[in-house]
Amino acid sequence: MATHLTDRHIRILIDLIDAWSGKLTWDALCEKGAEVLGFRPTRQTLNSHKAVKAAFDAKKKHQKTSLMPSKRPGSLAIAEQRIRKLESEIARLTYENERFIEQFIRWQYNAQKRGISRALLDDHLPVIDRDSAEKKT
Repeated sequence: MATHLTDRHIRILIDLIDAWSGKLTWDALCEKGAEVLGFRPTRQTLNSHKAVKAAFDAKKKHQKTSLMPSKRPGSLAIAEQRIRKLESEIARLTYENERFIEQFIRWQYNAQKRGISRALLDDHLPVIDRDSAEKKT
């Protein structure tokens, strides 16, 4: 029987994907996951978790769009400055993401308190007929 992934396992797998270098495939991720987790998750199991699939898809997209190797800085001072800028950006985005998570949890609680179902919240947005104002009948 397949082992179910815990939130901790999912975080570990997402960290693996973020740090991945080289060609990323589901099979390679399953193999690396086996080394780290102590059991080999299946591709179907990984694909069924939205967070893992989103991280996988984002990494694949990033790998496809950034085929050109990045230009190396002329000096260590420039590299250090770039690293500090990127670390600052990561810290800012992490903070911003935490605020969004808090906001989502608050909205989720308020929606549940008022009896709004998840199906209703996940309902598609209405289609806007932009041509209707331009048509003359």
